[in-house]
Amino acid sequence: MKKIGLYFGTFNPIHVGHLVIANYMADHAGLGEVWLVVSPQNPMKQRHTLLADVHRLQLVRIAVEDNPRLKASSIEFDLPKPSYTVNTLAYLREKYPTADFVLIMGEDNLRSLPKWKNFEEIIRSHEILVYPRLYTEDEEEAQETGEMSPLLKDVRYRMMDAPVMRISASFIRKSIREGHDVRYLLTETVERYVREMHFYEKP
Repeated sequence: MKKIGLYFGTFNPIHVGHLVIANYMADHAGLGEVWLVVSPQNPMKQRHTLLADVHRLQLVRIAVEDNPRLKASSIEFDLPKPSYTVNTLAYLREKYPTADFVLIMGEDNLRSLPKWKNFEEIIRSHEILVYPRLYTEDEEEAQETGEMSPLLKDVRYRMMDAPVMRISASFIRKSIREGHDVRYLLTETVERYVREMHFYEKP
């Protein structure tokens, strides 16, 4: 079975940190491909800082177009909202029965996994690849401390020694809004598209 990594995110916008993780997983974790699954906007939670789904998807497509092992995925756009990972995985298993889907997530998401809808089904059916996280100052203040939940003792996960950088999409949006140079935080093609479309320039 072809192993496909699923890397979920809003990618608002996709930046080099996302791409480093995705490419590392494709190259070091025995995966045939990594799909960057763009999360749709929750219709019940309008966020003015979140680009429209179609624009975020296009940015991901532009970012990975020269890497045949990375794919942009809009699979959740046509599924019922709000999107629950367990439902997306069930749909993918039905649509691609010969694929073995593996989840890619940061260690912060691993710790919160017991709060996910039907997380027992997720961990029973899927391996999880975990990468270390460097938190922003705001994230560090919000982090819960303590040991890993005992509910995670049966989770099939692998900690991967992936390189991580302290880059956040919120920092990039703020930098663009304030007129700063973000050319090395985004790929050249993504930075050009964001600039030409004037994304994130207004508060």
